[in-house]
Amino acid sequence: MSRRVLVVDDEKGIREALKQVLEFEGLEVHTSASGSEALKLYPEIRPQLVFLDVKMQGMDGIETLARLRQLDPQAVVVMISGHGTIQTAVEATQLGAYDFLEKPLDTDRILLTLRNSLQHVDLASENVRLRAEVEEQYAIVGASRAIREVIERIEKVAPTPARVLITGENGTGKELVARAIHALSPRGRGPFVEVNCAAIPAELIESELFGHMKGSFTGATADRAGKFEQADGGTLFLDEIGDMSLSAQAKVLRALQEGVVTRVGSGKAITVDVRVIAATNKNLDQEIREGRFREDLLYRLNVVPIHVPPLRERAGDVPGLVQHFCDQLTQRAGLPPRSFATSALKRLQTHEWPGNIRELRNAVERLLILAAGPEVGETDVQRLVGAGTLGRGPGAGGGELHGDADWLRVGTFEEFKQAAERAYLLAKLKENDWNVSETARTLEMPRSNLYKKIERYRLAREA
Repeated sequence: MSRRVLVVDDEKGIREALKQVLEFEGLEVHTSASGSEALKLYPEIRPQLVFLDVKMQGMDGIETLARLRQLDPQAVVVMISGHGTIQTAVEATQLGAYDFLEKPLDTDRILLTLRNSLQHVDLASENVRLRAEVEEQYAIVGASRAIREVIERIEKVAPTPARVLITGENGTGKELVARAIHALSPRGRGPFVEVNCAAIPAELIESELFGHMKGSFTGATADRAGKFEQADGGTLFLDEIGDMSLSAQAKVLRALQEGVVTRVGSGKAITVDVRVIAATNKNLDQEIREGRFREDLLYRLNVVPIHVPPLRERAGDVPGLVQHFCDQLTQRAGLPPRSFATSALKRLQTHEWPGNIRELRNAVERLLILAAGPEVGETDVQRLVGAGTLGRGPGAGGGELHGDADWLRVGTFEEFKQAAERAYLLAKLKENDWNVSETARTLEMPRSNLYKKIERYRLAREA
């Protein structure tokens, strides 16, 4: 479809000359002899670009520009004037004009402005599309009472500067809640910076959060801004805050109290304007009692608490989530579109989903790839999600398997491998008295990988 351009000028010669040049470039050109006529025509044709004369009889170009911007705040308007002054150019720019051309019009200048302005239109359209995709990707889906209460609290707290502590099991969507709060806040167009405190080694967390100076430690080859500085003017999301070291907690507390951070190896305080949202799957009151979390930091973070319920407590949302993931995966991953039979959805609703939303999305993707026909049926769910993982499951973090008969009941070889890996890791953690660093060393495995597997299989120390 060709691009549409509207030329507004009370001189017929100018209109015709511009039309000829623009049509030669393959554009669909509409013309108007007055500002009032242009305002009537604009909603009908929705042009990507407007060339607008400043001096016209009746309504002049400046007033027409102001009204066009009211009709469409995204309108791209290039002003034309034979009596251009700095004051006029400034006024037009303040009203949102993209560029300013002087008469007599030069063809090369017109074509340069045309190319730049249409690139601007394309970039703006792409930004809108990407923003819509991001919003869809991080949408909170569900109509259950539990999730409606979460959404209501998000809508109340988002416009305020209050800090928020999000709690809930792994995979419930705590990051989605944080992103929703950011998007609905006055900081929505600012940066959203995420830090997974559990994935960063304790000796590097301070450098990651507060930055460092060149030479402050081995490997610090250049000055580097930390996450607090990167989030200036926006939101910093501290995921798994319960896994942060006590020394880092003390520095975070100072940053929250005073609004300043100090890079590792520097004595200079840097002022930051950051809204902090934290999340954890741990019981922080218990962590405080055991000396692993600062009580004063909890009070700073937990101004407004939001608890995200596990999927098993809102099984009625499963069909909507399945449809949401189907739409995402078929549009972006190119998977074949399939519908889900009612019996299949009911079967999915009976699953306890120990991995919550994350596990459900993986199951939907697996079904879209491997289901036999155009419709996913109950048999597909039973076969591909697995009888061993519906209601409980070693691969998804369910109970342990005991004895040969239990092991032989596992549905697929992949589930068998997951069950074996879970049992092996659990045994090694018990053997090392749940010292993760020592277990990782014994297994010759990076500690970050072990943390991920502990999270994946929902391994927990018995009381």
